Amino acid sequence: MGSIEKVGVIGGGLMGSGITEVAARAGLDVIVIEISDDAAKAAAGRIEGSLRRAESRGKIEAGEVTAVLERIRFETDLQTLADRDLVVEAASEDETIKLELFRNLGRILTKDDAILASNTSSIPIVKLGAVSGRAHHVMGVHFFNPAPVMQLVELIPSLTTSTETLDRMRGWVTADLGKKPIDATDRAGFVVNSLLVPYLLSAIRMYEAGYASAEDIDRGMVLGCGHPMGPLALSDLIGLDTIKAIGESMYDEFKEPLYSPPPLLGRMVDAGLLGKKSGQGFYGYES
Repeated sequence: MGSIEKVGVIGGGLMGSGITEVAARAGLDVIVIEISDDAAKAAAGRIEGSLRRAESRGKIEAGEVTAVLERIRFETDLQTLADRDLVVEAASEDETIKLELFRNLGRILTKDDAILASNTSSIPIVKLGAVSGRAHHVMGVHFFNPAPVMQLVELIPSLTTSTETLDRMRGWVTADLGKKPIDATDRAGFVVNSLLVPYLLSAIRMYEAGYASAEDIDRGMVLGCGHPMGPLALSDLIGLDTIKAIGESMYDEFKEPLYSPPPLLGRMVDAGLLGKKSGQGFYGYES
């Protein structure tokens, strides 16, 4: 099995920039694909800011920031990923967008054993593999935010993923990135979100029904259950649009009422109140 040295990342948002930083800090050559030059500049600033914070906290050596940044380049053309050993898709949680990306990437990658991975939270991996034309080499690799800090990575093979592909990704995640993987089956929500999202949606329903204020709901779970962050603050951190998309995907698959996003969540997303990334969700945030 070939080693993974050249990595592509689709999307430089919160998750994509975090995955890029993790890979570059591991000494890998990384190309980030963004939709525009302005988006690429924003992603570059996000990554450098994260590295500077890590440097200030003594998490990385002084001067290492420059070396890490030199391993990353930003492009807007998918064709630049042709020589990659691995491409991790971290685009918007939109099935149509992801299917089109995998359809195109399946034609672009030149290495027979190149792996296509998705950081999706909920979209079936088997669908992505089917449209790629290289289903044996497609699987889910789900990082958690913030990726440079969080140790967990969910590994999600589909019915058509080869054992060799799963073994290569497990080796990459553990040996190269220093993360701790768990295996999950290809079902909406995987392990963590199948447990987490119903809890977050329940907290939103409680707030919507006027049971308690956002502050008191969160304070109750922090002080009463020992959680590091309350469910509404955590929803803001994840992104309310992402929570809604995951809930809808899980509801579509299982038809369980606890997975269905409450009306308030839909209205907040429609209004652009997406949480921390938009500056306003259940709480307000300074830019």
